[in-house]
Amino acid sequence: MADRYSPREIERKWQERWERDGLYRTPDDDPRPKFYFLTMLPYTSGDLHIGHWYAMAPSDAAARYRRMRGYNVLFPMGFDAFGLPAENAAIKHGIHPKKWTYDNIERMRGQLKTMGAMFDWSREVITCDPEYYKWNQWFFLKMYERGLAYRALAPANWCPSCQTVLANEQVLPDGTCERCGTPVTRRDLEQWFFRITAYADELLDHSKIQWPEPVVVMQKNWIGRSEGVEIAFALEVPGVDEKEIRVFTTRPDTIYGVTFMVLAPEHPLVPKITAPERRREVEEYIELARRETEVQRLSTAREKTGVFTGAYCRNLLSGELVPIFIADYALMWYGTGAVMGVPAHDQRDFEFAQKFGLPVKVVVAPPGWDGSPLEEAYEGPGTMVDSGPFTGMPSEEGKGAVARYVEEKGWGRRRVMYRMRDWLISRQRYWGTPIPIVYCDECGTVPVPEDQLPIVLPEDVDFRPTGESPLARHEGFVNTACPRCGRPARRETDTMDTFMDSNWYFMRYLSPHYDQGPFDPELGRKWLPVDQYTGGAEHAVMHLLYARFFWKVCRDLGLVQGDEPFLRLFNQGQILGPDGQRMSKSRGNVVAPDEQVERWGTDTFRCYLMFLGPWEHGGPFTFQGIQGIWRWLNRIWNVALATPRTDEAADPLPLRKLLHRAIQRATDDMEKFRFNTLIATLMELTNSLTRALQEGPVHPRAWEEAVDSLLLMLAPLAPHIAEELWERRGRPYSVHQQSWPSYDPELARPEEVTLVVQVNGRLRDRLTVPADISEEEAKQLALGSERVRPHIGERPVRRIIYVPGKLVNIVVG
Repeated sequence: MADRYSPREIERKWQERWERDGLYRTPDDDPRPKFYFLTMLPYTSGDLHIGHWYAMAPSDAAARYRRMRGYNVLFPMGFDAFGLPAENAAIKHGIHPKKWTYDNIERMRGQLKTMGAMFDWSREVITCDPEYYKWNQWFFLKMYERGLAYRALAPANWCPSCQTVLANEQVLPDGTCERCGTPVTRRDLEQWFFRITAYADELLDHSKIQWPEPVVVMQKNWIGRSEGVEIAFALEVPGVDEKEIRVFTTRPDTIYGVTFMVLAPEHPLVPKITAPERRREVEEYIELARRETEVQRLSTAREKTGVFTGAYCRNLLSGELVPIFIADYALMWYGTGAVMGVPAHDQRDFEFAQKFGLPVKVVVAPPGWDGSPLEEAYEGPGTMVDSGPFTGMPSEEGKGAVARYVEEKGWGRRRVMYRMRDWLISRQRYWGTPIPIVYCDECGTVPVPEDQLPIVLPEDVDFRPTGESPLARHEGFVNTACPRCGRPARRETDTMDTFMDSNWYFMRYLSPHYDQGPFDPELGRKWLPVDQYTGGAEHAVMHLLYARFFWKVCRDLGLVQGDEPFLRLFNQGQILGPDGQRMSKSRGNVVAPDEQVERWGTDTFRCYLMFLGPWEHGGPFTFQGIQGIWRWLNRIWNVALATPRTDEAADPLPLRKLLHRAIQRATDDMEKFRFNTLIATLMELTNSLTRALQEGPVHPRAWEEAVDSLLLMLAPLAPHIAEELWERRGRPYSVHQQSWPSYDPELARPEEVTLVVQVNGRLRDRLTVPADISEEEAKQLALGSERVRPHIGERPVRRIIYVPGKLVNIVVG
């Protein structure tokens, strides 16, 4: 018997050897076809938890598989290193964010290396390095030149605890900050934006990429393209210069049913049109609305609130005067900031009208409507009624007819609106990329010249939260000379949103120390776009949408080719902590893998994570069952190093058929990221080889082929034990430079079995089917049998009992 499997010894041995040999350095001039395999880089929280392993170890297995299939695979790693946690740690513990961040990187890098992944560390990127964020600033300047970066006064989500602006995506559904849980408020600030809306229609087009449908749907819903009409309502308020209120509606067929108007509390017309006797109540309501988040204001579950301004506007189509209210469900930053109230055909408006005693005027009759009052809004199609010249017209047809009429009268125009707004990138915090803008009394807003980049973050900064960026209190940073006139000027003290860093990090991996541009254009032409991206679906409308926008800007700058950055995307599921929530340090529910890795070894832990279930599902994490993986690897150890009884006269076909069916299934599983069933296949193969050892004798060449192929299929999953056993069997170094085993389709053809088909427990047919038939296929064959159908007849099928490879019992009522 060979010496026992000792994972700690062999894992340390091979990690040192691979690093010394540069086994995973990816050459740029390799003649093999390229494959850029990318997994999302981690934030520098300080420790890898199981969630990191769950995302990265299977990605590593898939990248290794691509290498074995003959590709030159680029599989890099880096660190997303700017952001609030570092600054919050500085405030809490008196640790400089730079020290906190780089100490964490050092620890995380060491932990990542224990994973045994084939990361090419020569391409490491750290986003808080000046040589990286210099190019953040360069990109900002390019976008500013093209009108895609601009500054504007706008309401912002404000976290009083973090003392910073938050993007909409960083506000949880309950209206609290995702970082600290504090209720978020609103505040008006001059801030910097990226004009992502300029690419809205392009971002709606996912036809050139293979992405999970849920992510595509989330992005399309987030962008929220709506076609409709912008129409004027006449304003006749004495002393007010404005003579109209414009609204956007996707339902021009309901304009005759408008019985009130709602303005956003922030609408500039509100103070002008509010009657003196209503002013106090209106101002109090505005103050309450400003304390609410957008999520709270748009909640359909909340009771509708509002205040009458005392003013009226005129519906130009019906000629009727309608009262003007303010209500928090109208948003100044969506549409025109005004909403026409059509209570008969919008449930939100219906509830508002019910509360304030406003008329409910039906202008689209539901099928079979008898003229009685509606109990709730009817939002479907119907026949237009009480709608002037459009009465009697189908409402779907009426939408276009009313739109044309409004345009002919000069009262409005057809247009497209988007729910998505421009990307707010300003952050009033220190630990981020400085925005390369200065403000001069003579020259105004002046971009910093490219030859003065990077603008480096000063390290001697006072971190006390005051509601403005700590950089604003650093005189040495703030005070500068205007690049145009040389007079005294002040630097912009906001820093960029950290999603700026993850917009393009995958481009920088190609040439992390290139100093003539963000990346070497020659390498960009070779490697980009990314062939396969893996990561969490929680980034659907943040990183994944922003990166697509950024890529399209880079394309228009001539930096990249093609329309999309990531051709294929796979979202792994989320590993949940003991509390059932997603693992994160901010929640305090992380489970560290270190103890388990030390006890069982890296390979056991990697395979255990991949065996938990379908990778895309995720779920709660426990260590139950890890011993089973440990025992399986030990069985492989024993099989690979055993000396079987061999005989040239032994029939090789049974073993070869078994092997080639396993290779076929394993190949299909690896292509589809089905690691759990892949491991199950290798377990079956291991058990079969163990039985063959015991029963013997075996054909010598069939045995060698089977064991070698088992190790080759194991190599992406458990790289250390596969390498050790490959060496001990006298095979050439390295197992990770070998080809994935191929299979003979004839040998891999599954054997056939006989399925007994019953109806209510009585035998009705026998079907000869492939042994690996799926449950669904077996059920469909049984239901379609000519001998079975007469015994089902018109009776409903209550359930179908399936025993794999043996029985289908159809239970009918």
